[in-house]
Order: sequence, then structure tokens, then C-alpha cells
Amino acid sequence: MPPPRKRFGQNFLIDDGIIHAIVNTIHPQPTDIVVEIGPGLGALTQPLLERLPHLHAVELDRDIVARLQKHWPAERLTVHSRDALKFDFAQLGSDLRIVGNLPYNISTPLLFHLATFAAHIRDMTFMLQKEVVERMIAAPSTADYGRLSIMLQRRFHLEWLLDVPPAAFNPPPRVDSAVVRLIPKSPSEITPLDDVLFARVVAAAFSQRRKTLRNTLGAFLKPDDFAALNIDSGLRAEALPLSDYVAITQYLSLHPSEP
Repeated sequence: MPPPRKRFGQNFLIDDGIIHAIVNTIHPQPTDIVVEIGPGLGALTQPLLERLPHLHAVELDRDIVARLQKHWPAERLTVHSRDALKFDFAQLGSDLRIVGNLPYNISTPLLFHLATFAAHIRDMTFMLQKEVVERMIAAPSTADYGRLSIMLQRRFHLEWLLDVPPAAFNPPPRVDSAVVRLIPKSPSEITPLDDVLFARVVAAAFSQRRKTLRNTLGAFLKPDDFAALNIDSGLRAEALPLSDYVAITQYLSLHPSEP
């Protein structure tokens, strides 16, 4: 077994009970197009290939790529030796099922990257740092609610599936983990928006969590704008539900005075 590489944030899953619980929740079918991100030493790869005729894998570590290609023939496992943060998942088709034990050090930017391919995805099942999952599913007016919550909840239904203790990994991480499922919302469930503007508004609102919206969104909204939106500018960003950020973006699109 090759040593884990700290620069890739590698913690290899070794608990058979957890592994099979994850695969059972994925419940892969022979006709599914399944993509595994960061297969590592194949803990999930092996049981997935016991149920699938073919699997895609996206892996950055060249040593692991070579190991995977040596262990499984190309007709069973297609290994894309790429950085998942830059990988074009749309090239693999539509109705994708994406799975993986995501490296903790890139999990948030990777989730944002994957969200841009929502139209090509059926579902995603990931093991993540428990703290990240708490932020993903958080409700307004809670400490965990923030930019990640809003950006993902706009596009996905989220389901916390199970907790994973540090002892399930080698080496054991210093944090607890959890498995979460993301299912893209249908077009009818998503209000059409200027997505770039929406992202800018949300990022600005949470840029200084301790300050009020009057300060963080002052470059976008004046007092009369807050009044028109019926939003209290004295609130902090975490007090607003997703629907308010949608409303702000719609308002700014009709009143293009923002910078």
C-alpha cells in the first residue's frame, strides 16, 4: 500500500462495514454511468465494479492512476488522470451518478465546480468532513448557514445519509466525516436567475458575517431598495432564507445599478 500523500489530503477508507453501507445507499445499477472522484486505493472502486460493468474514475495522483490501471482493464475502469477541480464532467454524458470520498482540502471548491454540471447529473453521493455536511444542509439563522448552504440548496435536494468515525480511515483524520447525497432540483423547482449575479450577491453578503446587510450589500442595494424588497438591512446575512437572495438577484436584474 503506497503511503498517503499529505499534499493531496489523502485519508484512505478501510472500514468494510462503512464501505458496503455507502455502496448500498448508492445502489448502482448495471446501466448507470457512475463516476468516482478520488478512488484512492479502490475501497469503493472494488465493490462498485462488482455491481457495474464499467466505472469512470477521476484521479490526480499519478501513482494511484498507475495502480488502478494495472489492477483493472480499461474496458472495466476508465481512469481520467485529471484534477477534478478542472475536469469537464459533461464530457461523460448525462444522467451521471457521481460518488467519492472527497479530499477535505478541496471539498468546498469542488462542490461549487460540480454544481455547474447539475444538468448532467442524476445524483451525487459523497463522504465529506462532517463540518462541511453541516454547512451544506444548514437552515437560516444558524451558525452553520452560509454561502455553501445557499449555493447548493438552490440547485440540489440534500440528504444526510450516515456518519463515519475517524477510525474508518488510514490514517485517521482529526475530524469526523459524514456521507451526503445531492439530487439536482428539476428546472421547475429553480427560479431562473442571472447565476453570476446571484453568486456575487451571496458572496458579498457573507464576506463579513458579523456585519449587517446594510454594510455587506451596500454596493448593491440602497435604503429604498431594501424597503422595496421588504428586507431589514439591519439583519446579518445568515438571517435571510434562500428565497430572499433569489428576490434580491431578481430585483437587481430589473434595476441594473449594481457595480
